[in-house]
Amino acid sequence: MANEYADLGTLKRQLGLNDEDDSRDALLEQALTAASRSIDKATGRRFWLDGTAVQRVYRPQGRTVCGDDGTALLVDDIGSTSGLIVETGSSASWSTLTGWEALPDNALADGRPITGLLRSGSWGTGTNRVRITARFGWPAVPDEIVQATLIQANRLFKRKDSPEGVTGSAEWGVVRLSRRDPDVWNLIEPYVLPGFG
Repeated sequence: MANEYADLGTLKRQLGLNDEDDSRDALLEQALTAASRSIDKATGRRFWLDGTAVQRVYRPQGRTVCGDDGTALLVDDIGSTSGLIVETGSSASWSTLTGWEALPDNALADGRPITGLLRSGSWGTGTNRVRITARFGWPAVPDEIVQATLIQANRLFKRKDSPEGVTGSAEWGVVRLSRRDPDVWNLIEPYVLPGFG
């Protein structure tokens, strides 16, 4: 499994399957992976944290917001300050930058990611870039994302029993499945980046 937001054992228990029964594990893991990646796409972000710091380069133009207390550079979610380095320059030469603050205030302490870096001056002009070395992602997967993943994986696993998007029972008759599960959407909606969803 690769960075799923819920574990196989919990999904099996929700489906009423015995933990020792591994006959469906491959299908269940596939459903967990698909559910996790669909949440990434719907929200425009990912909730797993890089194991080690990686580098990303940003062009300040179009990613800065000016305020009374300085200029904020909007960045991808940063889930840890361990190994965090901020540099400016270009591919030919980078200079370490100090004097910046993480935004929003207390984000990591509140279990949320850093989404911006504030400094009193500008972030550069022209061809200048900002290179950030960090562990991108979230400090921990939010409970709502775990639950949404379990609901969606359960739905995907059972989809094999509802060809053409319809399911039914003797008691209720035939029912067409909705495109988007309203419970999944309610759980992930507060995490959607503006412009996604």
